Amino acid sequence: MSDTKTTVVVTDWTFPDLSIEESLLKPAGVHLLARRCQTEAELIELCLEADAVITQFARLTSTVIQAMTRARVIVRYGVGVDNVDFEAARQRGIPVCNVPDYCVDEVADHTLAFILATTRQVVSNAVHLRAGQWGLATPIATMQALCDLTVGVVGFGRIGREVVKRLVAFKARVLVFDPVVSSAEISQSGAVPISSLDELLPQCDVLTPHCPSNAKTRGLFDAAAFARMKRGAIFINVGRGDLVVSAALVTALQSGHLGAAALDVFDPEPIPQDHPIRQMPNVILASHIASASVPAVQKLRGTAATLALKAVRGESLPYVVNGVLPKP
Repeated sequence: MSDTKTTVVVTDWTFPDLSIEESLLKPAGVHLLARRCQTEAELIELCLEADAVITQFARLTSTVIQAMTRARVIVRYGVGVDNVDFEAARQRGIPVCNVPDYCVDEVADHTLAFILATTRQVVSNAVHLRAGQWGLATPIATMQALCDLTVGVVGFGRIGREVVKRLVAFKARVLVFDPVVSSAEISQSGAVPISSLDELLPQCDVLTPHCPSNAKTRGLFDAAAFARMKRGAIFINVGRGDLVVSAALVTALQSGHLGAAALDVFDPEPIPQDHPIRQMPNVILASHIASASVPAVQKLRGTAATLALKAVRGESLPYVVNGVLPKP
C-alpha cells in the first residue's frame, strides 16, 4: 500500500458495509481502505503503511505489528483486545484502544435472559410443547425462582454492575468477587462482597463471570473450579470463551455435577460441528451475539472511527489499554 494520503485501514468486519466509518473519515480527508484479511501476510500488506488500524477479529500478532511503519493507533471493534498483541504494540509505541462502553445493557440483558431461561426451563418447555407434549418438560425441582437463589458474579466492571442491578431487582441473593473493587462499593450495589473465588464457588446456585481475558483469568474456570461448585449449579458465560477450560465444562455437565449452562461464547469459536456441547439438552448456546442491537453496533463503529481520527490528528485518546500515549 503505497499511498501518501492519511489512511485508516480496517482488517475485517462483520457489518453489511462501512458507511458509518466512511461518513466520519472521508469529510476529514482521511482515506479508508478495507479488506477482509485471512492470513498474516495479507494483514502485513494492508497495515504496512497505515496511519491507523481498526480490527475486529483478525489476529494482530507481534509480526504484523512489527511490520507497521506509520501506525499511530490500533483500535479494536469491541471491549476485549485478546486478538491484539498489545505488548508488542507497547514496545513499538503504538496505543491500542478498545470501545469499553458499548453494548453494556445488551450484554447485561442477555445475561439475565440466560439466567431466567435456565432457571425457568424456557427452552426445554418450548421444545416439549412443539413436540406435541403438554405439561412440564423437566422435573419440578428444575423450576426455580431467582428470589430463592444465590447468584455469583465474578467481575464488577461496567457489565458486571449492570448484571447485579438486574439480579437485585429480581430479589436474588447476589455475591460478587472482584479483587480490584472495594467491598464498600460492592455492598452499595446491594450485593455481598466475597474475598476469594474459593469462597464464592461453593455458595452459588448460578455463576456468571464478567471479567476480561488476560493472563490471570484465562482458564480460570477449570476442573478444580467446577468441582468446588454446588452439585446442580448453573454456569453462564457471555464474557470470554477462554475464561473456561472447555473440556472441563463438558465433563462437569456430562457428569451431572453442573446442572446446566448457557453460553454465548466458547473456546474455540465457532464451536466445531461435532462438539458434544452442541448436543446437550441442558445447555443453551448462542453464537457470540449478546452485544447485538442497532444502537450498540452504531456506537461501536462510530467510536472506533472517531478514535482512529483522533490518533491521526495527534489528539488525546481515551480507552488506551496498553499505556501508550498518542504521538503528537
